Amino acid sequence: MTLLSEAAADGRLSLAEHSDRSERALAAKTLAELTRLTSDLTLPSGQPIKLYPSRSVLAAFAREHREGRWVVPESFPVTAFFGTVVLDLREAILQGRRTTIYATALCGQVRLIVPEGVAVEMAGRSVLGVRSVRGRSIAASAATPGTGVIEVRTLTLCGAVRAVTVRQSRWRAALRRR
Repeated sequence: MTLLSEAAADGRLSLAEHSDRSERALAAKTLAELTRLTSDLTLPSGQPIKLYPSRSVLAAFAREHREGRWVVPESFPVTAFFGTVVLDLREAILQGRRTTIYATALCGQVRLIVPEGVAVEMAGRSVLGVRSVRGRSIAASAATPGTGVIEVRTLTLCGAVRAVTVRQSRWRAALRRR
């Protein structure tokens, strides 16, 4: 029952499917019946997509890091208060064509690592702070129909918000094709 509840909590099961499987688990008479009910549910550590507990990131006197294959919501608040937030978007799944990141850096740093081919637009206010986009970022108007646009709305006070576009290595791309 615990595995079914955890699967419903993190979205691997719908509430209707959770209810159905829970009823069948309570009526099960053998261990094999229970195994069939949970065999398709992998633990969060074994899933191909990382599941983070909240839809926002806060680094207060700490360092927060999101990397790997994870889902980025269309509207995503990020706050660094005397801390550092690193968002690695190279393998991330963008939920929409346009993703808006609300980056607030109060004596802290927010760093975005963006894959090549994704447009980055940065706007907002900065007081004694830094906002920058480095690398080969393309303009949103020049973005091809299949790629995304990341809009970063900033508020920096003695902090920094930086977006870095990373070009894919040619030798790694060749290794992946093999």
